[in-house]
Amino acid sequence: MSDFIIGITGGVASGKSVVTRRFEELGVLVADADVAARAAVAPGSDGLAEVVASFGRDVLTADGGLDRAAMRQRVFGDDAARRQLEAIIHPRVRAALNAACLAAPGPYAIAAIPLLAEGGGRETYPWLARILVVDVPVAVQRARLMARDGADAALADRMIAAQATRTQRLAIADDVLVNDGAMEALDAPIVALDRRYRLLASVGG
Repeated sequence: MSDFIIGITGGVASGKSVVTRRFEELGVLVADADVAARAAVAPGSDGLAEVVASFGRDVLTADGGLDRAAMRQRVFGDDAARRQLEAIIHPRVRAALNAACLAAPGPYAIAAIPLLAEGGGRETYPWLARILVVDVPVAVQRARLMARDGADAALADRMIAAQATRTQRLAIADDVLVNDGAMEALDAPIVALDRRYRLLASVGG
């Protein structure tokens, strides 16, 4: 049982998935908010039934799953619809992350929450013992998006602007992992963080 839970967040193209994989290689359970969000509206789930009750059956695919493209169109530019959808999904995601982390076998667990700053930070996730922000300069985010996704500079900037600012993310951080260089440069600081978190977990934070 792990009640010492670390929240990991960062902007688009900051390298969060690389960081969480390194922690997993050190034997740490990582619960992923994106995976939990898909499970929250999986076919046959209460979450999907509530989405259909709120938005109608035209948000379903032919085989009864959620038509994500149709759902995005439905909530795009409609703040009330987006908030309604978030009110269905987000509480289920938080509960699933918390349950998975509490059931983890190690001394601590990680909840990977890409939109932690946007979603209310520690107020929304009061059970996080610490928040680790994977930080990169905006110029590095832009360059990675252009290289990774083939986005042009204007699209990359829109993707970055759609999220919390770097300043807003850093404001909720207890720990910061700078990832503006080679991926191998992450190894030593991640090992140091793992050692620190194990120590903190053993003494109760």
